[in-house]
Amino acid sequence: MRGQAIDGLSELATDPCKDQGVGDWARAHRDEVAGHELLFDASGVVVWPNESILIVADLHLEKGSSHAERRIFLPPYDTAATLAALTKAIQYYAPKTVICLGDSFHDRRAATRIADGDRETIFRLQAGRNWFWVSGNHDPEAPTGLGGDSCDELGIGNLIFRHEPTAGPTPGEIAGHLHPAARIRGRGRSVRRRCFASDGTRLVLPAFGAFTGGLNVLDPAWSGIFSGRRFTTCLIGENRLFPIPARALLRDRLSGDFRMNKSRTRSEAGIPGSSD
Repeated sequence: MRGQAIDGLSELATDPCKDQGVGDWARAHRDEVAGHELLFDASGVVVWPNESILIVADLHLEKGSSHAERRIFLPPYDTAATLAALTKAIQYYAPKTVICLGDSFHDRRAATRIADGDRETIFRLQAGRNWFWVSGNHDPEAPTGLGGDSCDELGIGNLIFRHEPTAGPTPGEIAGHLHPAARIRGRGRSVRRRCFASDGTRLVLPAFGAFTGGLNVLDPAWSGIFSGRRFTTCLIGENRLFPIPARALLRDRLSGDFRMNKSRTRSEAGIPGSSD
């Protein structure tokens, strides 16, 4: 089905992932992962309703200030923007527990650079609930003075929450790290979006941070995570999700675009040593 227009998407006037109220596509998508019903939200978070748990991946707080130290200047408001988006999701779902799946901070010293107002926002979000910082390759050590509990990974029932997906079959794994994105064709052109990726046994969440890029789920770096194209993505549009089977996705064009050439191997896909 490569290069084939997706039913419904081709009928949208401008953006195949815009909020047009098409079919069953909606802001939230319920799916089963390892026997548990999870809710994928268009904000980029996942909710486990039966346990009142909200999961989010790759916040990359203070990425802007990290790049500024290397004289790569980005707008300095990424942390505030990311926390504002996370606040909306937490206020809406009111979870009893929040699990941050690693790379919550862009580098080891990010917690020391966070503005007082953003620090207070984190404390407000943590108030009255359990909060777990899972370690990632960008933030292998627990953040200092920012509350919550820190762990390398977290097991709840038959689900295991960790930062980096494990190569090979790993039922029950919920992870981030790879910043999944997907490209589809609709109305004569292709569109690329962040996405959730799952084969029903495991799940990889999109990066949530304001300045985070995405790695196409058909990139070789994903080799071993899923079996061939036997998985489904949920592309994130404007307040709407689009479930698209992997067989209908497109590979990225060869380009100098960072998003399209973030890595060629898993070892380079944002794993230790990467600054993306």
